Amino acid sequence: YAPAHSRFLWCSVGRVIEMDNLTKIFGEKLIAVNNVNFEVEEGAIFGFLGPNGAGKTTTIRLLLGLIRPTAGEVRVFGEKMTPGSSNLRRRIGYLPTNPRFPPTMTPIRYLDFVGKLFRIGREERMKRLATLIRSVGLLGDSSREIAGFSTGMVTRLGFAAALMNDPDLLILDEPTSGLDPAGRKSTLDLIAELGKEKTIFVSSHILSDIDRVCTDVGVIGEGKGIFSGSIKDMKKIIRSRVIRLELEGDLAKFCAALKAAQWVAGFETRGDFEVDVTFASTISMVDAVREVTNLVSRLGLDLISVSSSTSSVEDAFMALLRDEESR
Repeated sequence: YAPAHSRFLWCSVGRVIEMDNLTKIFGEKLIAVNNVNFEVEEGAIFGFLGPNGAGKTTTIRLLLGLIRPTAGEVRVFGEKMTPGSSNLRRRIGYLPTNPRFPPTMTPIRYLDFVGKLFRIGREERMKRLATLIRSVGLLGDSSREIAGFSTGMVTRLGFAAALMNDPDLLILDEPTSGLDPAGRKSTLDLIAELGKEKTIFVSSHILSDIDRVCTDVGVIGEGKGIFSGSIKDMKKIIRSRVIRLELEGDLAKFCAALKAAQWVAGFETRGDFEVDVTFASTISMVDAVREVTNLVSRLGLDLISVSSSTSSVEDAFMALLRDEESR
Protein backbone atom coordinates (compact mmCIF):
# COMPACT_ATOMS: atom_id res chain seq x y z
CA TYR A 1 0.00 0.00 0.00
CA ALA A 2 1.57 3.28 -1.12
CA PRO A 3 2.17 5.75 1.72
CA ALA A 4 1.10 9.37 1.39
CA HIS A 5 4.57 10.70 0.51
CA SER A 6 4.94 8.33 -2.45
CA ARG A 7 1.52 9.29 -3.79
CA PHE A 8 2.61 12.94 -3.68
CA LEU A 9 5.67 11.99 -5.74
CA TRP A 10 3.42 10.34 -8.33
CA CYS A 11 1.30 13.47 -8.65
CA SER A 12 4.40 15.62 -9.10
CA VAL A 13 5.84 13.38 -11.83
CA GLY A 14 2.95 13.68 -14.34
CA ARG A 15 4.19 10.73 -16.42
CA VAL A 16 3.57 7.42 -14.72
CA ILE A 17 5.46 5.33 -17.32
CA GLU A 18 8.38 6.34 -19.55
CA MET A 19 10.09 3.91 -21.93
CA ASP A 20 13.28 5.26 -23.46
CA ASN A 21 14.83 3.27 -26.33
CA LEU A 22 13.70 0.10 -24.58
CA THR A 23 15.27 -2.99 -26.13
CA LYS A 24 15.29 -6.68 -25.20
CA ILE A 25 17.23 -9.36 -27.10
CA PHE A 26 17.01 -13.00 -26.03
CA GLY A 27 20.02 -15.21 -26.62
CA GLU A 28 21.58 -12.80 -29.13
CA LYS A 29 19.04 -14.13 -31.63
CA LEU A 30 15.51 -12.89 -30.92
CA ILE A 31 14.83 -9.14 -30.82
CA ALA A 32 11.63 -9.18 -28.77
CA VAL A 33 11.51 -5.41 -28.09
CA ASN A 34 13.29 -3.03 -30.43
CA ASN A 35 14.04 0.55 -29.36
CA VAL A 36 10.53 1.30 -28.01
CA ASN A 37 9.60 4.78 -26.76
CA PHE A 38 6.23 5.20 -25.04
CA GLU A 39 4.91 7.53 -22.34
CA VAL A 40 1.82 7.08 -20.17
CA GLU A 41 0.39 10.13 -18.44
CA GLU A 42 -1.17 10.08 -15.00
CA GLY A 43 -4.90 9.25 -15.16
CA ALA A 44 -4.78 7.75 -18.67
CA ILE A 45 -6.18 4.43 -19.80
CA PHE A 46 -3.35 3.52 -22.15
CA GLY A 47 -4.05 0.79 -24.69
CA PHE A 48 -1.00 -1.24 -25.73
CA LEU A 49 -2.04 -2.62 -29.09
CA GLY A 50 -0.40 -5.15 -31.38
CA PRO A 51 -0.87 -8.59 -32.94
CA ASN A 52 0.04 -11.76 -31.08
CA GLY A 53 3.82 -12.15 -30.90
CA ALA A 54 4.46 -8.41 -31.32
CA GLY A 55 6.35 -8.12 -28.02
CA LYS A 56 3.58 -6.89 -25.73
CA THR A 57 4.11 -9.38 -22.88
CA THR A 58 7.90 -8.96 -22.97
CA THR A 59 7.42 -5.19 -22.71
CA ILE A 60 5.17 -5.69 -19.69
CA ARG A 61 7.76 -7.92 -18.03
CA LEU A 62 10.32 -5.15 -18.57
CA LEU A 63 7.85 -2.62 -17.23
CA LEU A 64 7.43 -4.67 -14.05
CA GLY A 65 11.17 -5.17 -13.62
CA LEU A 66 10.84 -8.94 -13.95
CA ILE A 67 13.60 -8.99 -16.59
CA ARG A 68 16.41 -6.57 -17.40
CA PRO A 69 16.48 -4.65 -20.70
CA THR A 70 19.34 -5.25 -23.11
CA ALA A 71 19.41 -1.50 -23.77
CA GLY A 72 17.38 1.55 -22.80
CA GLU A 73 15.33 1.83 -19.63
CA VAL A 74 11.86 2.03 -18.10
CA ARG A 75 10.93 4.66 -15.52
CA VAL A 76 7.82 4.23 -13.38
CA PHE A 77 6.63 7.09 -11.13
CA GLY A 78 9.80 8.91 -12.20
CA GLU A 79 12.19 6.19 -10.99
CA LYS A 80 14.16 3.63 -13.01
CA MET A 81 12.52 0.19 -12.81
CA THR A 82 14.87 -2.70 -12.07
CA PRO A 83 14.47 -6.24 -10.68
CA GLY A 84 15.25 -4.74 -7.25
CA SER A 85 12.57 -2.02 -7.42
CA SER A 86 10.18 -3.60 -4.90
CA ASN A 87 9.19 -0.11 -3.72
CA LEU A 88 7.76 0.61 -7.18
CA ARG A 89 6.06 -2.77 -7.59
CA ARG A 90 4.18 -2.22 -4.32
CA ARG A 91 2.33 0.57 -6.09
CA ILE A 92 1.42 -1.54 -9.13
CA GLY A 93 -1.44 -4.01 -9.63
CA TYR A 94 -0.88 -6.68 -12.29
CA LEU A 95 -3.30 -9.02 -14.06
CA PRO A 96 -1.51 -11.53 -16.36
CA THR A 97 -3.06 -13.25 -19.36
CA ASN A 98 -5.21 -16.21 -18.28
CA PRO A 99 -4.32 -15.95 -14.57
CA ARG A 100 -4.06 -19.15 -12.51
CA PHE A 101 -4.77 -19.47 -8.81
CA PRO A 102 -4.45 -22.30 -6.23
CA PRO A 103 -7.47 -24.48 -7.13
CA THR A 104 -8.33 -25.52 -3.57
CA MET A 105 -8.39 -21.95 -2.24
CA THR A 106 -11.51 -19.80 -2.07
CA PRO A 107 -11.55 -16.15 -3.19
CA ILE A 108 -11.59 -15.03 0.46
CA ARG A 109 -8.55 -17.14 1.37
CA TYR A 110 -6.63 -16.14 -1.74
CA LEU A 111 -7.23 -12.40 -1.38
CA ASP A 112 -6.35 -12.64 2.31
CA PHE A 113 -3.07 -14.30 1.26
CA VAL A 114 -2.35 -11.52 -1.26
CA GLY A 115 -3.05 -8.90 1.42
CA LYS A 116 -0.58 -10.58 3.75
CA LEU A 117 2.09 -10.46 1.05
CA PHE A 118 1.62 -6.69 0.94
CA ARG A 119 1.77 -6.58 4.76
CA ILE A 120 -1.67 -5.05 5.03
CA GLY A 121 -3.08 -5.17 8.57
CA ARG A 122 -5.85 -7.69 9.26
CA GLU A 123 -8.64 -5.18 9.78
CA GLU A 124 -7.82 -3.26 6.58
CA ARG A 125 -7.23 -6.55 4.71
CA MET A 126 -10.67 -7.91 5.58
CA LYS A 127 -12.32 -4.61 4.69
CA ARG A 128 -10.61 -4.49 1.28
CA LEU A 129 -11.25 -8.08 0.26
CA ALA A 130 -14.93 -7.82 1.24
CA THR A 131 -15.29 -4.66 -0.88
CA LEU A 132 -13.41 -6.12 -3.84
CA ILE A 133 -15.27 -9.44 -3.86
CA ARG A 134 -18.52 -7.51 -3.99
CA SER A 135 -17.31 -5.08 -6.67
CA VAL A 136 -16.17 -7.86 -9.06
CA GLY A 137 -19.41 -9.79 -8.61
CA LEU A 138 -18.06 -12.82 -6.71
CA LEU A 139 -19.92 -12.35 -3.44
CA GLY A 140 -22.10 -15.42 -4.01
CA ASP A 141 -19.03 -17.53 -4.85
CA SER A 142 -16.64 -16.19 -2.23
CA SER A 143 -16.58 -19.49 -0.30
CA ARG A 144 -16.34 -21.79 -3.34
CA GLU A 145 -13.09 -23.42 -4.36
CA ILE A 146 -11.47 -21.68 -7.34
CA ALA A 147 -11.19 -25.05 -9.16
CA GLY A 148 -14.86 -24.79 -10.18
CA PHE A 149 -14.64 -21.25 -11.55
CA SER A 150 -15.29 -20.29 -15.18
CA THR A 151 -12.76 -18.25 -17.18
CA GLY A 152 -14.75 -15.09 -16.54
CA MET A 153 -14.88 -15.71 -12.78
CA VAL A 154 -11.12 -16.34 -12.68
CA THR A 155 -10.53 -13.06 -14.53
CA ARG A 156 -12.72 -11.18 -12.05
CA LEU A 157 -10.81 -12.73 -9.16
CA GLY A 158 -7.60 -11.64 -10.89
CA PHE A 159 -8.88 -8.07 -10.95
CA ALA A 160 -9.64 -8.23 -7.24
CA ALA A 161 -6.15 -9.61 -6.50
CA ALA A 162 -4.53 -6.88 -8.60
CA LEU A 163 -6.42 -4.25 -6.60
CA MET A 164 -5.70 -5.57 -3.08
CA ASN A 165 -2.76 -3.20 -2.61
CA ASP A 166 -4.83 -0.21 -3.82
CA PRO A 167 -2.33 0.42 -6.66
CA ASP A 168 -1.66 3.74 -8.36
CA LEU A 169 -0.96 1.90 -11.63
CA LEU A 170 -2.88 -1.10 -12.94
CA ILE A 171 -1.27 -3.26 -15.65
CA LEU A 172 -3.56 -5.66 -17.53
CA ASP A 173 -2.19 -8.18 -20.05
CA GLU A 174 -4.89 -9.35 -22.49
CA PRO A 175 -7.67 -9.12 -19.83
CA THR A 176 -10.46 -10.23 -22.23
CA SER A 177 -8.62 -13.31 -23.50
CA GLY A 178 -10.84 -16.39 -23.58
CA LEU A 179 -13.96 -14.60 -22.35
CA ASP A 180 -17.43 -15.00 -23.81
CA PRO A 181 -19.26 -11.83 -25.00
CA ALA A 182 -20.91 -11.23 -21.62
CA GLY A 183 -17.64 -11.69 -19.73
CA ARG A 184 -15.81 -9.46 -22.17
CA LYS A 185 -18.38 -6.68 -21.77
CA SER A 186 -18.29 -6.82 -17.96
CA THR A 187 -14.48 -6.78 -18.00
CA LEU A 188 -14.36 -3.72 -20.28
CA ASP A 189 -16.98 -1.98 -18.13
CA LEU A 190 -14.85 -2.67 -15.06
CA ILE A 191 -11.74 -1.23 -16.74
CA ALA A 192 -13.64 1.91 -17.71
CA GLU A 193 -14.88 2.32 -14.12
CA LEU A 194 -11.41 1.78 -12.62
CA GLY A 195 -10.00 4.30 -15.08
CA LYS A 196 -11.86 7.07 -13.25
CA GLU A 197 -9.51 6.63 -10.28
CA LYS A 198 -6.33 4.93 -11.53
CA THR A 199 -3.80 4.99 -14.34
CA ILE A 200 -4.26 1.83 -16.42
CA PHE A 201 -1.96 0.16 -18.93
CA VAL A 202 -3.95 -2.45 -20.85
CA SER A 203 -2.44 -4.75 -23.47
CA SER A 204 -4.59 -6.27 -26.22
CA HIS A 205 -4.58 -7.41 -29.84
CA ILE A 206 -8.29 -6.56 -30.18
CA LEU A 207 -8.75 -3.11 -31.70
CA SER A 208 -12.39 -2.79 -30.66
CA ASP A 209 -11.54 -3.40 -26.98
CA ILE A 210 -8.89 -0.67 -27.01
CA ASP A 211 -11.25 1.68 -28.85
CA ARG A 212 -14.00 1.16 -26.30
CA VAL A 213 -12.14 1.94 -23.05
CA CYS A 214 -8.83 3.68 -23.76
CA THR A 215 -7.94 7.37 -23.89
CA ASP A 216 -4.50 6.83 -25.42
CA VAL A 217 -2.82 4.08 -27.41
CA GLY A 218 0.59 2.74 -28.31
CA VAL A 219 0.99 0.35 -31.23
CA ILE A 220 3.77 -2.23 -31.42
CA GLY A 221 4.62 -4.50 -34.35
CA GLU A 222 7.42 -7.09 -34.42
CA GLY A 223 8.88 -5.55 -31.28
CA LYS A 224 9.01 -2.00 -32.62
CA GLY A 225 6.82 0.92 -31.53
CA ILE A 226 5.06 2.34 -34.58
CA PHE A 227 2.51 4.74 -33.07
CA SER A 228 1.82 6.55 -29.80
CA GLY A 229 -0.88 9.13 -29.20
CA SER A 230 -4.53 9.66 -28.41
CA ILE A 231 -7.28 7.32 -29.59
CA LYS A 232 -8.60 10.20 -31.71
CA ASP A 233 -5.25 10.55 -33.50
CA MET A 234 -5.09 6.79 -34.00
CA LYS A 235 -8.53 6.82 -35.60
CA LYS A 236 -7.45 9.57 -37.97
CA ILE A 237 -4.61 7.38 -39.22
CA ILE A 238 -6.63 4.21 -39.68
CA ARG A 239 -9.90 5.95 -40.47
CA SER A 240 -11.95 3.90 -42.86
CA ARG A 241 -13.85 5.49 -45.74
CA VAL A 242 -16.09 2.44 -45.99
CA ILE A 243 -19.66 2.00 -44.78
CA ARG A 244 -21.80 -1.11 -44.90
CA LEU A 245 -25.42 -0.86 -46.05
CA GLU A 246 -28.07 -3.50 -45.54
CA LEU A 247 -30.81 -2.95 -48.12
CA GLU A 248 -34.07 -4.44 -49.26
CA GLY A 249 -35.00 -4.00 -52.91
CA ASP A 250 -33.25 -4.03 -56.28
CA LEU A 251 -29.60 -4.26 -55.26
CA ALA A 252 -28.43 -4.53 -58.90
CA LYS A 253 -29.99 -1.15 -59.72
CA PHE A 254 -28.29 0.35 -56.66
CA CYS A 255 -24.89 -1.05 -57.68
CA ALA A 256 -25.28 0.31 -61.20
CA ALA A 257 -25.93 3.76 -59.76
CA LEU A 258 -22.87 3.46 -57.49
CA LYS A 259 -20.71 2.61 -60.51
CA ALA A 260 -21.71 5.89 -62.15
CA ALA A 261 -21.28 8.05 -59.03
CA GLN A 262 -18.11 10.16 -58.94
CA TRP A 263 -18.05 10.16 -55.10
CA VAL A 264 -17.70 6.36 -55.00
CA ALA A 265 -14.21 4.83 -55.16
CA GLY A 266 -15.53 1.27 -55.19
CA PHE A 267 -18.07 -1.13 -53.73
CA GLU A 268 -18.44 -4.80 -52.86
CA THR A 269 -21.63 -6.80 -52.43
CA ARG A 270 -22.01 -9.26 -49.58
CA GLY A 271 -24.80 -11.68 -50.36
CA ASP A 272 -28.19 -10.47 -51.56
CA PHE A 273 -28.72 -7.69 -49.05
CA GLU A 274 -25.42 -6.04 -48.04
CA VAL A 275 -22.98 -3.79 -49.88
CA ASP A 276 -19.77 -2.12 -48.68
CA VAL A 277 -19.28 1.29 -50.28
CA THR A 278 -15.84 2.93 -50.36
CA PHE A 279 -15.99 6.69 -50.79
CA ALA A 280 -13.58 8.79 -52.84
CA SER A 281 -11.08 10.95 -50.94
CA THR A 282 -12.46 14.06 -52.66
CA ILE A 283 -15.67 14.02 -50.60
CA SER A 284 -16.11 14.35 -46.84
CA MET A 285 -17.63 11.43 -44.96
CA VAL A 286 -20.59 13.57 -43.90
CA ASP A 287 -21.40 14.49 -47.51
CA ALA A 288 -20.73 10.94 -48.70
CA VAL A 289 -23.17 9.40 -46.23
CA ARG A 290 -25.76 11.99 -47.24
CA GLU A 291 -25.25 11.18 -50.94
CA VAL A 292 -25.58 7.42 -50.49
CA THR A 293 -28.70 7.63 -48.31
CA ASN A 294 -30.30 10.03 -50.81
CA LEU A 295 -29.48 7.51 -53.57
CA VAL A 296 -31.17 4.73 -51.62
CA SER A 297 -34.25 6.92 -51.22
CA ARG A 298 -34.40 7.94 -54.92
CA LEU A 299 -34.18 4.32 -56.07
CA GLY A 300 -37.01 3.29 -53.72
CA LEU A 301 -34.95 0.81 -51.65
CA ASP A 302 -35.52 0.20 -47.95
CA LEU A 303 -32.50 0.92 -45.75
CA ILE A 304 -32.36 -1.76 -43.05
CA SER A 305 -29.10 -0.64 -41.44
CA VAL A 306 -25.97 1.43 -42.05
CA SER A 307 -22.69 1.04 -40.17
CA SER A 308 -18.95 1.49 -40.47
CA SER A 309 -17.29 -1.69 -41.63
CA THR A 310 -15.42 -3.13 -38.63
CA SER A 311 -13.39 -5.42 -40.83
CA SER A 312 -12.15 -2.50 -42.93
CA VAL A 313 -10.96 -0.68 -39.80
CA GLU A 314 -9.04 -3.76 -38.72
CA ASP A 315 -7.67 -4.13 -42.26
CA ALA A 316 -6.43 -0.54 -42.05
CA PHE A 317 -4.76 -1.29 -38.73
CA MET A 318 -3.00 -4.30 -40.22
CA ALA A 319 -1.97 -2.14 -43.20
CA LEU A 320 -0.29 0.21 -40.72
CA LEU A 321 1.70 -2.73 -39.35
CA ARG A 322 2.60 -3.97 -42.84
CA ASP A 323 3.72 -0.48 -43.86
CA GLU A 324 6.08 -0.33 -40.89
CA GLU A 325 7.39 -3.82 -41.66
CA SER A 326 8.14 -2.89 -45.27
CA ARG A 327 10.05 0.23 -44.17
